[in-house]
This record gives sequence, C-alpha cells and structure tokens, in this order.
Amino acid sequence: MRRVLIDKLAENAMRVLTVISLLFLLIMGIGLYYKSRTILADNNAWDLLASSKWSPLTGEFGFLPFILGSVYVTVISVVIALPVALLTSLFLTENAHRLVRNIVFPVLDILAGIPSVVYGLWGTLIIVPWISDTLGPHFVDYTSGYTLLAGGIVLAVMIIPLLVSLFVEIFSTVPQDFKEASASLGATRWQTSRLIVVRKAMPGIIAAVVLAVSKAFGETLAVLMVCGNMVQIPHSVFDSAYPLPALIANNYGEMLSLPMYESALMFAALTMFVIIFIFNALSRIILQNVEKRFKL
Repeated sequence: MRRVLIDKLAENAMRVLTVISLLFLLIMGIGLYYKSRTILADNNAWDLLASSKWSPLTGEFGFLPFILGSVYVTVISVVIALPVALLTSLFLTENAHRLVRNIVFPVLDILAGIPSVVYGLWGTLIIVPWISDTLGPHFVDYTSGYTLLAGGIVLAVMIIPLLVSLFVEIFSTVPQDFKEASASLGATRWQTSRLIVVRKAMPGIIAAVVLAVSKAFGETLAVLMVCGNMVQIPHSVFDSAYPLPALIANNYGEMLSLPMYESALMFAALTMFVIIFIFNALSRIILQNVEKRFKL
C-alpha cells in the first residue's frame, strides 16, 4: 500500500512539474507580447517583420535586416560546424585510441565552458583581420572583416564542442551487435560508420542539431563583437550584419526612456521567441518522421 501511494505521489509530482515548465514558456510569451503592445498598437506585425527601414527617431521599425542577419549567421555556423563535429565524433567513438579520447574529451569540456566574450575577442583579434586582409581581397574589393562570415565562424567554434559531446553520446548508444554484423559482412569501418552508426543515430543527430541551432540563434555577445552591427540586408558573407540578439543587447539599456523604442526591442525578443519555438516544433515533427524512416 505504501509503495502504491509513493508511486502515485511521484507521478502527480512529475505531472505538476511538467505543467509548471510549460507555464514558464507561456508566461514568457505573454510577458513579451504585453511589453510589445505599444508598437503593435501603431503598426501591423507583418509590416514590422517585412520592412527593412529602421529609423527609431522617425518611428520606422523594420526588423527584416535583423531577422535575416540572425538566420544567415546561424546557417553559416551550422554548415561549418556540422561536418567537423560529425566526423570528429565518429572518429572518437569508432577509431580513436582510449588515450586520445581521454585527452580530447576534457578539452571539449573546457571549450564548452569558455565565456562567449572570450570567443568574441578571439574572433575580433584573429578572424576579423584574417577575413579583412587575407580572405576577403580574393572575393570582394573591400571588407572590414566584421562580417557574416566572421560571426558564422565564431559561432561554429562555439557550438562544435556541444555537437561533438552530443554526437559521441548518441553514437555510443548504437548496439555493438550492429557494428559486428556489418563487419562480418565485409564492410569497412567507414562503411559501418556511415551506413550503420549514422543511420541508427539519425534521429539523435537531428535533435542535437536543433539544440545547436537554438543556441546559435540566440547567441549575443560573441556575434555582437564580430558581425559589424550595420542595419542592412546582407547580400554576401563578406557583408556586415546586425542579428536580433545584438540589437537588443546594444540598445535596450539606453532606450528605456523611449516607450516606442523599448516596445520595439521587446517585439524583437518576441520575434526571436516565436522563431525558435516554431523551429523546434517543426523539428519535432520532422524528427518523428525520421525516426519512423530510419527505424531498424
């Protein structure tokens, strides 16, 4: 009887905590919407999202350059980080000697714990001059180095430790029997890794990428330091950009005396909130379909 009671109490406690966690999400959304009412009362939401005109002193708030800046930087970072993290994880789980793993894993933990401002300084001192003086002149007449590409590279370096750690855990869950069966049929290590390990782990890979994208999309300080922060729609990786998190971080403290500007920044935060929520919801749907497709 006592065991049944404890079981019921634990079940109800977990249910209550689950509801509370969902309420936090709802409260955040409602709070951001409430603070955005001032600008939404005078402007259509679609006009704000689709316009590229940004002149707060004249009441023009167009968020398209900021949204595109965030999306482009995030896409570049994932394109750079994903193959590096995937191949590194396969090597560590399938081929690396134990000594190598014992060295690499602590290094990854250190990289994951480095503050974003340090990555931003590294990008400012190393990546920005490299793009400006070495890489950029081969493709464009002039670039300051504070570009989409700089932001993408810095973000990629920031999310690689996260992706590698997640991928290693995911690949470690693939049953050894699958690998041995593949080897017994004459498959090479690369064929086993590509056709068995990656295939079996595909749902987890997608979930890890979603987590990394959410982290990259919301990253603030490092991106703020290397992207140039120019209000324009970037047409090249060598153009400067102004992502949404940088907009909020740069201006919120200084613009509290202007209700419309403060509301605009809250609307920027609400836009980020909605984009990440929609992306995660769509990714869960895709993940469910992938799980059915790759189920062995």
